[in-house]
Amino acid sequence: MTPALFSTTMDNKLNELKLEISKEQVAQLPLATFPGRYVVINNLLDCRKAMKYLMTQKRLGFDTETRPAFKKGQHFNVALLQISTDTECFLFRVKNFGITEEIVALFENPDIMKIGLSVKDDIHQLSAIARFNPTNIVELQSFVKQFGIADNSLQKVYAIIFGQRISKGQRLTNWEAESLTEAQCAYASLDAYACLKMFNHLEQGNFNPSESPYRIEPGSARDDSAESANCNQSVETAES
Repeated sequence: MTPALFSTTMDNKLNELKLEISKEQVAQLPLATFPGRYVVINNLLDCRKAMKYLMTQKRLGFDTETRPAFKKGQHFNVALLQISTDTECFLFRVKNFGITEEIVALFENPDIMKIGLSVKDDIHQLSAIARFNPTNIVELQSFVKQFGIADNSLQKVYAIIFGQRISKGQRLTNWEAESLTEAQCAYASLDAYACLKMFNHLEQGNFNPSESPYRIEPGSARDDSAESANCNQSVETAES
């Protein structure tokens, strides 16, 4: 079932719901962990083998990691591409071998759903290395709106749906290091896996927004506060 078809089955009352979670609430939640196994792909041969397997899947979660820039004018290309199934995540160190024709073929395959969050940024950065025309891409930031979820970050959306916290402690580490640490691999794997898990959970009807503890009642003081916060965030984004 496609996201478009699924959205038509949702109760119209969900449009009135609004779910948001604060940083303080997220911090109090138990830590989420990646339950599967990860495979680090360092060379072209292993990339081709992994892609051959991934091309047999119907849907995948994906994300990217880039070395953080701490100096003005400094810029780095994507260093890591994570692609996850329900049970394992492949960590492609594209800094070492680039965006291969196999990776391009996967993203251009209309029969394989690729699910991510803030996918415009990921696709833009990947396309800066090798141009391609992605198809069947699901943007979770848009998809979750039909469930009343107003937050946009992976950490907050995951927290609302599953009541668990994704640690962002590894985000600003060096993704171009000669070897990735176990903590980096677990972090990167969870981000991609989380996208697939959230989509599957929502599509299968396992999340009831009306029962969420993060529901904001229309017209409440919390709702007014949230509206003000969103307005301020939009202004700051426009000015940055």
